[in-house]
Amino acid sequence: MFIGEYSYSIDEKKRLAIPPKFRKLLEEGGVITRGLDNCLFLYSNEEWAKLAKKLSELPLSRADARGFSRIMLSGAMEVNFDNLGRILVPDYLKDYAQLKKKVIVAGLYNRIEIWDEDTWSGYKEKTEKEAGDIAERLNEMGV
Repeated sequence: MFIGEYSYSIDEKKRLAIPPKFRKLLEEGGVITRGLDNCLFLYSNEEWAKLAKKLSELPLSRADARGFSRIMLSGAMEVNFDNLGRILVPDYLKDYAQLKKKVIVAGLYNRIEIWDEDTWSGYKEKTEKEAGDIAERLNEMGV
């Protein structure tokens, strides 16, 4: 399980260190792709296989299903760690998430999210202010 929030830097060669405790869950490598809300998602190979299977089963007749599948699957790239525990973030994903030098690596149970530090700060501040309303809506969904 991935949990926690960590601050890292992405270097000029687009390499990003992943927290050591997360690396243990990604020993077989992982898959990085476009996420939601202008971040990147990083999945273990096992979790990616589950998600990709679900996406492949969406109806082709639905435009929203095709669009979401395209965003997630076409943007995906397999990653492995170098000897310093870093992954390479491809240009198109770095651009998509508008990653600058400082990034946040956040664990969200079955995935890791990678955010530009400023974008994360703004998102987190807004979401924290709305936490009560969000909790009420989640309660309506049985959470």
